[in-house]
Amino acid sequence: MPRRCASGKPPSRDDLYEIAAARAGYFTGADAAKAGFSLPLLHHDITRGRVERTGRGIFRLVHFPPSENEDLVVVWLWSDRRGVFSHDTALLLHGLSDVLPARKHPTVPTTWSRRRLRVPPGVVLHHSDLDPGDITWKGPIPLPSVQCSLLDCSAAHLAPDLFCQAVRPLPCQGLQHPG
Repeated sequence: MPRRCASGKPPSRDDLYEIAAARAGYFTGADAAKAGFSLPLLHHDITRGRVERTGRGIFRLVHFPPSENEDLVVVWLWSDRRGVFSHDTALLLHGLSDVLPARKHPTVPTTWSRRRLRVPPGVVLHHSDLDPGDITWKGPIPLPSVQCSLLDCSAAHLAPDLFCQAVRPLPCQGLQHPG
């Protein structure tokens, strides 16, 4: 079994753990290669029960403690780290609504609209080019600013009671109502 990846770098469990720790215990095959893990070595860790495969090219360290919203991390990694969680998913993450979205709503770049993708179950893709200044983070999860999230929900015709629930606390947080 090859002990090194194609680059010749020796495998480093510490490097892999550091990458995965920033992503709720998840990493991609490319991340494993950066840490020096060849595909056969990664497969060896899967058969030994150290790593589990959670999706195409997405893996999780088995002994990493579970965390909130790790299902969103998997979708974010599936999007090649380009997705930003929007619409009612963002309202929940911003703490502006107690709605529990039935599906995850990532927004990906408009260039993705021409791609043929096998979208994971329970995911609804939206296409928009967000300005990097409009993206914020909640732990390992990227999401649009509050104002962008509200505009997305308004354009998507979110139920009026949920939209009002989301807008009501804004003045208390020192935020402006969207124009």
